[in-house]
Amino acid sequence: MTLSKEQIKATKSEFAENLALADLTIVEVAKELNTSQVKIERIFNLKQRSLNDGWILRNYLLRKVTEVGKTPVPFTALSGDYHGYWFLDGEEIDSGILSKGNH
Repeated sequence: MTLSKEQIKATKSEFAENLALADLTIVEVAKELNTSQVKIERIFNLKQRSLNDGWILRNYLLRKVTEVGKTPVPFTALSGDYHGYWFLDGEEIDSGILSKGNH
């Protein structure tokens, strides 16, 4: 999956806005998802190799924003039913477990 420059900019913004709405830091997210701060930053900057990781973080943030009683900012590029996308592993995304390592 390739994103346009506009989609990249929007997705980075949507990650940041939802992080702020959830009142979380990257350090807190990394701890809760059992990973490193470096990995979370790579995902936020769309530099992560695993495409599934972006969707896992997306789902996590949407859930966290809802849990604090706020309305999440919708993701424009990371939208639709990921189970139907051939380039994603729906079961892996559903597990909520990020890929191993920092890349």
